[in-house]
Order: sequence, then structure tokens, then C-alpha cells
Amino acid sequence: MSALLATPAFAASLAVNIEIPRLNASEYHRPYVATWIERADNTVAGTLAVWYDVRTKTNNPEGEGTKWLKDMRQWWRRGGRELAVPVDGVTGATKPAGKHQLSFNEGTAPMPKLVPGAYKLVVEAAREVGGREVVSIPFQWPPTAATQPTATGKEELGEIKLDLKP
Repeated sequence: MSALLATPAFAASLAVNIEIPRLNASEYHRPYVATWIERADNTVAGTLAVWYDVRTKTNNPEGEGTKWLKDMRQWWRRGGRELAVPVDGVTGATKPAGKHQLSFNEGTAPMPKLVPGAYKLVVEAAREVGGREVVSIPFQWPPTAATQPTATGKEELGEIKLDLKP
């Protein structure tokens, strides 16, 4: 009797490399950062990550961490205000200056199920006593070949690299 061997189904993947530059500022604060995918009509397909001040209520009795999420204005207006934070696997603490990588597989939360078509990866950063910046990278889904499109911010964000694999 022969056994049927299940072949693993490989889904497309998407990795995002986000560089947060160290700024020369007398009062440096880590930026809040939101990363999401937009459809061609600029609606949000899904939020991948939100980094903000997640201190507990004992450390932060006023709940100021979530109060400043609206400073990431584009993300906030396009869908952030509808997100009930914290969200497991999406929200997390702010990150220090440096390079940070996020990886997602199709069909695994928080990666949304994307129909074939044109999309944009959008990364927005806002910093207390600092500025605000939005960087976007257009891409096609599903990827037909491994590609690594990049974009670079001017102040609040450094290089943003999207790593797409079929």
C-alpha cells in the first residue's frame, strides 16, 4: 500500500527592511512607525506593523502612548483610527536607530490575503520634537520573480527595502 505524500504549499513572501537613522538632536525621541499595504485606490489592504510607546498603565497612567498614534496622519486617516491597539503580532514598542526587518508569508497574519494586482508598501514615521515622513514602494502581487525595490527617506526614515519572493 503506498502512502500519499503531501507536497508543501509555498506561498509568496514579503520582507520589509526599515532603517531608522540616528538624528543629531538635543532631545532625541524614538519615532512612531506604521507599515501597511495599500491597494491601487489608496485604501488599506492591511496594517503590517505599528511601533509606538507601549508602556503599561502603571508606567504611563495617562495612556500617552496611544494618544500620539494620530501623529502618523496618513496611516491614521486611512485606517489606523479603526485599529483597536494593541494588536497581537502587529503592534510593538518603538525601535532604536538602526536597521529592522519584518517578514511575512502570504496567508499568515498579519499579512492580508492579496488578490493579484498593483499595491504599495507604505512606511510612515513621526517623532516627538521631530518631523513626519512617508515613504512608499509600488509593487505587483503576487511576485513572479524575486525583487528588492527600495526607497529612501530624507530625515525620519532611511532606506526602506521590500524583498518580494514568489
